Amino acid sequence: MLSIFDEIPARERIIVALDCPRDEALSLADDLRGHAIWLKVGMTLYYACGPSIVSELREKGFKVFLDLKLHDIPHQVRGAAEAAARSGADMLTMHVSGGSAMLEAGRQGALAGSEGRSEGDIVTLGITVLTSMDEPALASVGVPRTPEEQVALLGDVAKRAGISGVVASPREAAALRSIMGDRAYIVTPGVRPKGSEKGDQSRISTPSDAFCAGASHIVVGRPITQAKDPVQAFERICGEIA
Repeated sequence: MLSIFDEIPARERIIVALDCPRDEALSLADDLRGHAIWLKVGMTLYYACGPSIVSELREKGFKVFLDLKLHDIPHQVRGAAEAAARSGADMLTMHVSGGSAMLEAGRQGALAGSEGRSEGDIVTLGITVLTSMDEPALASVGVPRTPEEQVALLGDVAKRAGISGVVASPREAAALRSIMGDRAYIVTPGVRPKGSEKGDQSRISTPSDAFCAGASHIVVGRPITQAKDPVQAFERICGEIA
């Protein structure tokens, strides 16, 4: 299924994950300025720096994907989502397994925090199944379904809750696109260019395959940030997709 994202240039759909200390993250941002559009701030960087890291990256001209994977009672998630939106984040994640009431509270908090922003509302994304988990890992925590089945179930929950989209492995992107429609954000980590190390990811794909499957955006970390030349690595991925 085609999506509204298909006409957007590749470099605007690649999110570079800055899972590193602050000084290294800011140095990488300086290197990637004028090339990348999106940077991901995950728990490692955010817990070290707090909301100021979002502001610093925004001041350098980037959009920020704040990947905090919120999972708590609805009241707490609503407050956290509002604070994240006020910090300037452009995307925010929360676990779909927290349930529809929690997702709705997060969506409402994000809307409240986005009020008056010239760049529009923050994108709210539901985490489905972590890309590090396979079927035995799910079974070990009491989930009797395959990753594909669990992702489809959670994708439907996210759609009914009215959030912007989901995060899932590239292997589930096509099914999610069918479930969620052509306007949903489907953000896929676990993306590795050809020849890259698999690392701690179980369900991976190449950038081109992820987009062909229906991803709106892909997240790429170590193949770019740990490359000898991060800019060259980023541009190589853009070329591979083209």
